[in-house]
Formats: sequence, C-alpha cells, structure tokens
Amino acid sequence: MPRQLRARTSRPNYASLAAIGDEEGSTTSLPKSSFDKDADSGSDCDFAPDKLSEDAPEDLQNDPEDLVEVDEEEAREVPKRGKNKTLTTAGSRPISRLPSVTGASLSHKPQPKSQSTQASTSKMSAPRAARINALPNPSVHHRHRAMPVFLRKENVERLDAPPTLFNPPKIVSTNSMTSEQILTDRISKAWNFNVGPGPVWNIMEDRSCFKEALEGEDDSIYESFRRPRVHQNVEVKPGWTKMNECDAARYLPTDTVLTDDGQLRPPAPVHCFLGPHSHQTRVEMAMFDSHAISEYMPGSKSFVFNVGSPAWGVDWCPTYPDDRPFRDYKHYLAIAPLSSRSHSPMIGAKVQRPVPACVQIWGLQSKRGNASQADHSLAGEIKCEMVICLESGPAFEIKWCPLPSHDQWDEVHMEEHPRKLGLLAGTFEDGSLSVYVVPDPEDIRNKDDDPMRPTFVHLPEPLLHIELEDTSCWSLDWANSETIAVGCTNGYVAVYDIGNALRTGQDRNILPTHYISIHQSAVRALAWIRVPPANGSGVPSTSEDPTVLATGGYDGLECLTDIREPHGNVVNRTRDVINSTTYSAFAGGPIMIDHDNTVKAYSVSPSTLGRGHVLLEPDGPAWSVSASDYHAQLAVGSADGSCVTTNTLKSTRRGGSVPFFVHKIFQLDYSRKTGEFRMLDHFLPQETQERSANSKGKQAKKDESEISVSTGVWPSEVGVHRVTWNMGNGLGGAPLLASTTGSGLCRVDWLLGRWIRNKVPYVDVPNMRKEVDDIMDEDSGDE
Repeated sequence: MPRQLRARTSRPNYASLAAIGDEEGSTTSLPKSSFDKDADSGSDCDFAPDKLSEDAPEDLQNDPEDLVEVDEEEAREVPKRGKNKTLTTAGSRPISRLPSVTGASLSHKPQPKSQSTQASTSKMSAPRAARINALPNPSVHHRHRAMPVFLRKENVERLDAPPTLFNPPKIVSTNSMTSEQILTDRISKAWNFNVGPGPVWNIMEDRSCFKEALEGEDDSIYESFRRPRVHQNVEVKPGWTKMNECDAARYLPTDTVLTDDGQLRPPAPVHCFLGPHSHQTRVEMAMFDSHAISEYMPGSKSFVFNVGSPAWGVDWCPTYPDDRPFRDYKHYLAIAPLSSRSHSPMIGAKVQRPVPACVQIWGLQSKRGNASQADHSLAGEIKCEMVICLESGPAFEIKWCPLPSHDQWDEVHMEEHPRKLGLLAGTFEDGSLSVYVVPDPEDIRNKDDDPMRPTFVHLPEPLLHIELEDTSCWSLDWANSETIAVGCTNGYVAVYDIGNALRTGQDRNILPTHYISIHQSAVRALAWIRVPPANGSGVPSTSEDPTVLATGGYDGLECLTDIREPHGNVVNRTRDVINSTTYSAFAGGPIMIDHDNTVKAYSVSPSTLGRGHVLLEPDGPAWSVSASDYHAQLAVGSADGSCVTTNTLKSTRRGGSVPFFVHKIFQLDYSRKTGEFRMLDHFLPQETQERSANSKGKQAKKDESEISVSTGVWPSEVGVHRVTWNMGNGLGGAPLLASTTGSGLCRVDWLLGRWIRNKVPYVDVPNMRKEVDDIMDEDSGDE
C-alpha cells in the first residue's frame, strides 16, 4: 500500500482570535505594550547611572546628565504599557500572558488573511520597538567622554603666541593635560569650544609616548628629550649614484600612451581651475610644478603641486628641534606616486624585481630673498628637491621613522659620504617591506644644478629588505624607532625588531618576533596603540614597546590585538572594506571606518573598552583618516574628492551652545568632457546631523532642501587617497596637513582653529592649566 500524506489541519491564529474578541466587545485582547510607567521593567538598572563617588571625574560630578540623555522624540514614539503588570526575567524582554480564549471564539468565522495580518502587525510592533531601544547605548545623543590611556605627569611645552610658517615658535613650559584629573576635564572641555578647521594653538601639546625618551633629566619638558635623535650610527648605503633627468625618466611616472617609436612619454599636464568659485583661473601644471593658492586667492596659506600620477604614500619627515633653525624651519615631505594613472596593482600579486619606481622628496620652505621681513609667514613655496629612483616597484604605503633620524645639519659634510635625511620604510609592489636610508638633498645637489628641477638619486638596494612566503606586505606602522608592524595580504600581521637587525648587520629576510593570524583577507588598515604596557602593579613600563594593535581588513572586521596573546579581538563588523585607521591619544583609542561611510572612534580605556561613537559621515567612502599627537583634530580624505576635518573632542551633550562642525578644506571636481579639474576652497562649515533610525525618515521629509546633492559615483581621479598631519616638526609644524589625490595633484594646507565667539574658556590658558592660582570656579568653562 503506497504511503499517504496526513491531511493538513488548520491551526488557530491567536492574533485573529484576539481581534475577533475585540469586535464582539470581549475583554480578551493582546497587550498593547510591555512598558509601564509604574511597573519596574527590570531594565532600568542597565542604564541608570550609579551614584557618583567623591573622586569621580570633574565632568561627571558637574554634568551627570551627560551620562545618559534620552531623545524626547524617541520617547514619544515608544508605546505605553497597559495597566496589567507583566512577568519579566533578568536581562530579557518582558513577557506578557496571553489571554484565555473561549470555545465560542474558536468556532467563530475566521477573519480574512489581510485583516489578521494587519492586526498582528499593528499589535505586535510595539514590543519589537522596545527591543530595539534595549541597547547598551539607549540614545543617539549620548557620547562617551574620551578617557586618556597614558598619564604623563611631567611638564610639557605649549605655545605662547600663534605659530607662523618658517619662524621659530614661542615655547613655554606648562602642566601636562593628564597630570591631574581636573586638568584632563578642563582641557578636554576646552577643546570642545574649537570651531575652526584646525587646532587652536593655545592648548596644543605633545601627547606621544616613545620608549627612546630620555628620563631623569632636568630639562625633560623639551621636545628634544621626548623625541631624541635615533640611528646616529646608520649611514647611507654605498652604491648610490646620481642620475640625469634623461636616465631617470624610466623611474618617473609616465603617460598611458606611448610615443611613435615605442618610448614612454612623460605624463600629460593637469589643467585645474584655482581661486574663488566665481573668479577661477585655469592653471596648467606639469609634473614637478607647484603653485601657492595665495596667487589666486589672497590670504590663503595652501599649496598645490603635481607629482605626475596617483599617490598612495605620503608622510612628513621628522626633524630635530636644535637643527631646524639651520634650514629656516624647512619641512620635508615624501610622496610615492604610482607608475602611471592607469596602473592598478593586484592585491597579493608580487612583481619580479627590478621594477622601476620612485619616491619624491618635496621641500616646503620660505622665499626670504623675495619677500619682506613682515611677509615671511606668507611668502612660502614648495618644490621637489630630490627624486629617489628605486627597483622595488611602486609603494603602497610609506612612513618615516617617527623620531628624528637625520644627521646634524650644522656640521660639514664630505661629498663621498652624504648625510642622511632619515629612514623611510615602505611596502612595495614586489611584496616586500623595505627600509631605505634617504640621503640629504643638500649634500646631493651641486651648485651648478638647476634650482627649479629636482636631483635624481638611484638607490639600488634598501638598507633592510624583508619578504614573506606566499603573501605580500600591504600596510605598515612604526611603534617607535625599532619596532615595525606589517599587515599582510593573507590576513596575518607580522612584527619586526629592526633595531636589533641594524645593530647586528642583518639586511635581508629577518624573522618576525610575532606572526599572528587576525583577519581572513588582506590587512589594509594598521595602527599601533602607542601606549606603554603596565606591570603587575599597574605602573606603565615606558622603556618597553607597545603591545596593542588596531587593524582593519578587507573582510570588514575591526580588531584590537595584544601581541602577547596570539589572536584578535573583534570590536566591530561591517560590510565595507576598512581602508585606514589611526590612533588618537586625544580620542583615547583608534579611529576606524564603519558602514555607510561613517568614521568612528573606539575607546581602549578599560572602563569603556570597545565602545565608540560616530565622528562624521563623509559624502563618499573614506580612503584615509589621520590624527595627530599634538591636537584633537581629525582629517579624512574620501572618494568624492573632499578633504574634511572635525573635532574628536566634541561635547557629550547635544543641543548645547557649541555645534558639531565638519569643515571641508577643499573639493576636487573633474569634467569628463573637457578633462579639466576644479579645486574649490572656503566652504562654510557643516553641522553634523546624527539622528536615530526611527526619526531619520521623518527628518528627511522635513529637510529635503538640505539633503546633500552629491552623487554615489565619482571619477577615480578626484579621490583623496591619503591625508596626514605633520607630527615630526614640533608645535610650530603641527597645523600642516598634506593630502594626495588620484589625479596626481597634491596639496599642503596650513590650518588653525578658533574659539567660539573668540572667547578662551576658563578666562585664559594659564588659569586653565593651573599655571597660576585659580581665580574662578571649575565649571566656568561651560557656557
């Protein structure tokens, strides 16, 4: 006998039955909500702030409402609970008892399916809304105050007058921001009153921590003791040669079109409109050309120049404080362009050496011979001083040694042995991590050379060459002058002690001290949490290397990893690619990229570990983020052609007197019809709009006229690939921001902030930092 299926029997729909009871006037119905004003839901204990102790931070004692702020619009949307109390369990959603259903109700004709579905949806949506609100952060208007991780007790330096380019800064000693809790609270609040695109010069300070810092000295407050000169015994590797421009052409960026005889031609000039929006000037820039924006927009302190092709590597060269006056406070910038505008390297694919490529060294200096003494701060120029010709292929990322590693500039040199400018590390297309000793341009250039053209130097071999089997080096970051972490295309992170290799004379394929599997795909974002480890008593060991890494990969994971434990700890998951990350001592943790193009700061403080909040939302995917050791401003470069900055120490309270500003430094546009670019400046600041998911749709209908008109597709030429603050030239160079784009145009901006209403919090900076006796109440910084 063949098998037969059991006949299907209908099951009662309790939502329909409850709706039937309502129509008949019965008292049986679904509970409307699981919230009750009078009844205790059991979840208040998760969000209610505990009673503050006497030694709590100043900002928590004075502003307890900053801990949790509930959005009134969200509160009105949450349905009220009925009169009957419900059963609750600890840490779960309240459970309601279903009403009893009589036999008469069961025999009633069922309602149509559309009505039952509508009744079920309307009556069961309230508990789901309550579940959405039951999160560790109940309000989008809540921010965690940035908590410092490393507490510096010694005095530091601050500026006593506004800094100017190419002039010595006026430095005075002051108390460190983290020397006392009251100073941490005061200065953190004071940063909130900065509404400018750059840092306010009054309260900038060096919050870096390197194990090389000299201890036990009476003058430890000075930068030369916190950032000493390193690698003094390292010399330029023999074998370098000076080349003419014709021989160096194969190492320079080229055009995508060959000449008639099959030779590579130089890249075509870039045509870009500069100046005010309504009175722009068309400027033609060939490779190595540069212009000051002040030529087309009076009063500007920005510079634009052409490196020939898209650049993915850029970094400022650190200099020693005592040597800066010998070169009139010149700033060196290293930029690594690709071989052409159409060059697209494959992730993880190694190229066979030798592959010609170059790294350009640009110098930002004053034109003292052509300007009066009063215009030194404005009469500046940037020009390419030297081109380093390499055989490692184009660089994916380059970074100088974070501490000054150049030779003394006041000593006499010999032509056969040029002084070094510093140690430059990079990940290259041949899959290697290579460290080059860059010679000093002043020693390479002859008196007969054209001062408007760069000098070409060929470095056949690096000082240190490291390769890994079956993977390529993709990203890197220095922990200090001796330790480097490398992100690989197979998801691993390798840590190398190059200091020991340089001392022992090893130059190839040294073994890593750590090799940890963290991601499932390429590691593109990598940054050290530059905080010394603590011993068993909780005292930081400032003479040891940092141990925590922040990484982001193409798998969408953002991890914090302690290299003493061989596994990663996921702090966030997203469906986007994590292109960049940076560590901010002011924000108290790494700054990474989240979904929907948002830039988010995460805390590494033990009390708020892993918690984060959104800083800004660019109009396009973020290519690069950069934070500084000297100030709290964050720079972001995105694919839509914009470079923006914002304040990471925004107030924890929304709706206050200080708006949350995002400043657009410049916007690069491209016309596909004419092949011309347009660079716009002087944008009005935009206030960030952080809204909850419930109110975002309603607010969008009200503010349709204010919605950004930006599209979702942009030409690859306008993308701002890299941004970096100047962190190696002291307080006087901290406002400098460098950026590179996909067109080959690069830019350097001098950015300073300002106080809201031009009023310094806490009367003045000496009173704020407790350099004098307090003459005001501690809360006088609030408005």
